[in-house]
Amino acid sequence: MPELPEVETVRRDLERSTLHQTIASVEVLLDRTIAHPSPADFCSRLSGQQLVDWQRRGKYLLGELSSGDRLGVHLRMTGQLLWLESSDEPVHKHTRVRMAIAQGRELRFNDCRTFGQIWLVPSGIPTATIVTGLAKLGPEPLSPEFSEEYFYQQLQTSRRPIKNALLDQRLVAGVGNIYADEALFLAQTHPQTPCDRFTRPWSAQLRACLIQVLSDSIEQRGTSFSSYRDLGGVNGNYLGHAWVYSRKGKPCRRCDGEIVRIKLAGRSAHFCPNCQFSSSAKLTSWLRCHKP
Repeated sequence: MPELPEVETVRRDLERSTLHQTIASVEVLLDRTIAHPSPADFCSRLSGQQLVDWQRRGKYLLGELSSGDRLGVHLRMTGQLLWLESSDEPVHKHTRVRMAIAQGRELRFNDCRTFGQIWLVPSGIPTATIVTGLAKLGPEPLSPEFSEEYFYQQLQTSRRPIKNALLDQRLVAGVGNIYADEALFLAQTHPQTPCDRFTRPWSAQLRACLIQVLSDSIEQRGTSFSSYRDLGGVNGNYLGHAWVYSRKGKPCRRCDGEIVRIKLAGRSAHFCPNCQFSSSAKLTSWLRCHKP
């Protein structure tokens, strides 16, 4: 599933390509892609409007329309937004929605597994009333609300493994499997470490590593693993720089030990047993022996 860096990359591409473009017409090829309202109402309300702004909240894309209506988009597992300079390009078998734009351009929503959803929220109605998942999101990891104190206090209330906590969108929005694994590696933290074992300095270090890896991936335009592509259909570049994610059996880039993969609550976790520790004492000892 696309995570924060991938969705942020698409948002920035949408801002560059679609702002102040008029939507001439809309065609829905798979009705269940439209979560609200009906596909017919979706097409009629959207036609003739301009896209005036794009925001991101967690893994959601939020578009502002000239009428005050708003678009919500969640890519889920395999959703892709593609910007085409010509609407004459053949329609892919997984194309679910087509938006014809002025001057012959087109914005398409493709989705192989059909889990992706699009909402149209009428003006005057709070977006979270219709796109209900927004109401359950915690702070953005790149925002001031995701402070050291907030993160530490949240960890102290749970004994679940830290990897599971980082995937909880109520704790921090937009983080998924890829960047949880990567941040835990940078913080030399074992994914099974209970949350309430974190000291203030340790939680501050993990928070800083999470922010770093998300920022680095945005610079690389995300990670193309499975189906993710940017608005132009181009792969993201982060996977080639990944420390542990999807590197089971390969040598650790830091110690040459073998990267392993385990299952936690049904999700995979990649880590280096030599570099990642489950107690602050072991981590402190390791850091003393590996000063730059």
